[in-house]
Order: sequence, then structure tokens, then C-alpha cells
Amino acid sequence: MIVWPRAFVVACALVAVSAATAAQADEVALKSATNGDATISYYAQGKGPLILFIASTGRGTEEFGDLAKRLAERGYRVLRPEPRGIGASKGPMTGVTFHDFAKDFAAVIRNEGGNAIVAGHAYGGWIARTLATDHPELTRGVVLVAAGASKWPKELSDAITMINDPASTPDQRLAGLRLAFFAKGNDPTAWLEGWHGDVTKSQREAGKATKRADWWAAGKAPILDLQGGADPFRPAESRQELKAEFGDRVTVAVIDNASHALPAEKPAETANAIADWADRLGK
Repeated sequence: MIVWPRAFVVACALVAVSAATAAQADEVALKSATNGDATISYYAQGKGPLILFIASTGRGTEEFGDLAKRLAERGYRVLRPEPRGIGASKGPMTGVTFHDFAKDFAAVIRNEGGNAIVAGHAYGGWIARTLATDHPELTRGVVLVAAGASKWPKELSDAITMINDPASTPDQRLAGLRLAFFAKGNDPTAWLEGWHGDVTKSQREAGKATKRADWWAAGKAPILDLQGGADPFRPAESRQELKAEFGDRVTVAVIDNASHALPAEKPAETANAIADWADRLGK
């Protein structure tokens, strides 16, 4: 009988575990959860504590597959629910508020049987904060991915409206993407598609129908304020804005050469920043 050195056995076991983790990270299941009249379709992959990702204005989460895989490889189960009006997600699109959208994603977390770190990209951060406020028992923490400052130039909001307009030319949309979403040198062409004007309209109307005081503080959850270093929605002078208001609950991190499309521009850096912070919260 061959007796292998203990170090060799341990190394082989680690390789096997790593291979199994990678395989699990590649496996993506399409599931659904219900919230009253709404049915929310979502992608799920990986094993471990939950991280739920909420997309930005008028966009879905399918494009963040690379980010999700990287988080799954770090030992998390990643949930990417599509908002109402995208994919198989459906529900009332008018007469709703941020609270209704938060209930959609709370239903997904309950469907997975636990609580979650809720990561919202741009506009999605508003819903993440609403979820943390309305459903603290389901929220371990909040990650604000490329969250805007308390105020930003109107031209940036106008750019989103123009990009959503089917009458806009590809050149006009590219100019808007470079202005509002992508740092110099980063390719915005993938974002010429994937916009849902009806979803943007619904989300904006829901925002007008919701008091900011209802969600701004994100309850009492710990917050990672993850910023793009070249994000016009978050200029340098606003870097510490949330930390100044909410103190030690907030951790600020900045990723260079990234703008408002941060998780698409820098998926590896975004995933590592989220996982590093989440690891410190404990599993």
C-alpha cells in the first residue's frame, strides 16, 4: 500500500474543493418567486451566504453574469432577479412605489430561505436601501454599487432618457453612454442594447411616488459605498457624503478608471470589493 505524504493529500483535497466550487459557480438556475400579483424571475448560482443584485434604471441583471460567477467563486450564492417588465418578471407597472419593488426582491430572498447582502447598481441602490428599511430581518448589509450623490447635473438624467428613446441614433446613444456611464477608454458598445423604456418610466414614476425619507438611510444595515473613480454621478467632493451622514455604518471604496457602469466596466474588481467586505461581515 502506498502512503502518500500528508501535504500531498491536503493539496489534492484543496484542488478538488476548488474544482467543485468552480463547477458550482458555473451552474446557473432560472427560478421564480411571487409577490402578490407580481412574479419575479431570477438567476441563482453558487453556494453560501446570499448576495442579491438589483439592476440599474431600465436594465436587467443578465449582463452581470461575469460578476455573479466571480462572487460565486468567492463562496457566495448570487441571486439576480429581473425587475418587473424584463424577461419573465411581470407585475403592475403603474401605481407602484419603491416599497412594492422591495417586496419583489424580499420574496426572492425568502424563496432562498435566508437573509442576504443586497447589492444595488445605481438606481438599484435605492431599492436595496428600501428593502433594508422595510425588511431588516432579510438584509445583512447593503452594497451601493455606483450610487449617485445626493444631487447630480440634470444632463446626466437627460442622457438616460435619450438612451432609452428608440428614436435616438446609435451615435447619440454612444455619446450619452460615454458621458454618463463609461470612463474614458472603456468600451460602451455593449450597452447600446438592453434598455427597456417602459421599465425606466415605471421606475421613475415609482420614485416620484415614494418619499426619500422612507428609504434613504437603508434602515440600520451596514453599507459598502462602492464608487467608480470617474463616475460623474459621484464627483470626488461627494466621496464621503454618506459616511459623513451615517458614520461607521458606511465603508467607502473607490475603483479607478470606472464610471457609472462600474460592474460592467470592472467586474473582477467589483466582485472582489464586494466579497472582501462581505467576508468581514462574517459568514
